[in-house]
Amino acid sequence: MCAMQAGSSMMVVMKIAYIAPYEGEAEIAKKVLAGHEVVFVDSPVRTEIPEHIRDAEALSVFVDSVVTEAMIESMPNLQCIALRSTGFDHVACVYAQEKGITVSYVPHYGSQTVAEYAFALILALSRKAYAAYDALRSDGERDVKKYEGFDLRGKTLGVVGTGAIGRHVCMIAQGFGMRIVAHDLFPNETFAAAHGVTYMSFDELMSQSDIVSLHVPSSKENYHMINADSLATAKKGIYVINTARGDLVDTVALTKAIEEGQVAGAGLDVYEGEQYITDEMELLDADTDVATETWQAFAANHALLDMPNVIVTPHVAFNSIEAKQEITQTTAENILKAFAKEPQFEVQK
Repeated sequence: MCAMQAGSSMMVVMKIAYIAPYEGEAEIAKKVLAGHEVVFVDSPVRTEIPEHIRDAEALSVFVDSVVTEAMIESMPNLQCIALRSTGFDHVACVYAQEKGITVSYVPHYGSQTVAEYAFALILALSRKAYAAYDALRSDGERDVKKYEGFDLRGKTLGVVGTGAIGRHVCMIAQGFGMRIVAHDLFPNETFAAAHGVTYMSFDELMSQSDIVSLHVPSSKENYHMINADSLATAKKGIYVINTARGDLVDTVALTKAIEEGQVAGAGLDVYEGEQYITDEMELLDADTDVATETWQAFAANHALLDMPNVIVTPHVAFNSIEAKQEITQTTAENILKAFAKEPQFEVQK
């Protein structure tokens, strides 16, 4: 931290560690954070903070990074952790806050973006679009009988969580002429009345839905809400769509339910242990403490990748030009607000 003369006033220059920016994000961040020292680190951090940024006053990460208590402890000047996401389960938030460090997040970004992606998965599954394309590309397969799909009109969509994203999903479904049921601990009855949404219990929703789409945060209460029991009592032939958080779904239970025909298919942009799909060698590191459940989920993920009625994508539902710009702008503002001792969008733990 240092002071810089700016006209007749002194500006305090802070060092900001900005981890794994997307292509083009650095230029946006530097513009909004002009006057501060912004150091960009190309790769996510998961086990330790690189030595050259340990003196930073602010740390900004996306969901592909992990920030542990030990990593926070290694940054003695840290005043602010700015998460470039809505979720915050990848960061030791409580520990940071106990040390007086502001932890901020991006409460709303890409609501329309993620909702549209959820429907991209729904449409690809309902019309077997990817399976038909893959067969045509690899084998020249043109047997249309194998790729009979179904219309969305008249089908029941269960929306779990009617926050900003969930509400957009409901509105898109309305345009398709679907019956919309929803579950939320805090029902938005005004929205429901305006858009023909019927609130019900989670069990009722699972038993009535042709497709269930998840839009709730990761939490102890929501952990494995899609599990062996909920799938066993679900409507036979249900499709599961998850663009929210991987640990909402018990991957092993889902895989088994698909193999047995109880579940017709799934569209997953997030999944348990997704970091190990891209970096499998991390599982073999002697210093990595991996639970048995993680290994099981990892194996199930690979099984899902080979299923023709499952589409798995690498956490890209947020990935539109407009949504990313919104994330960057809000994150930079969160950092500046934290430095001004006027924090906004603080994580509540």
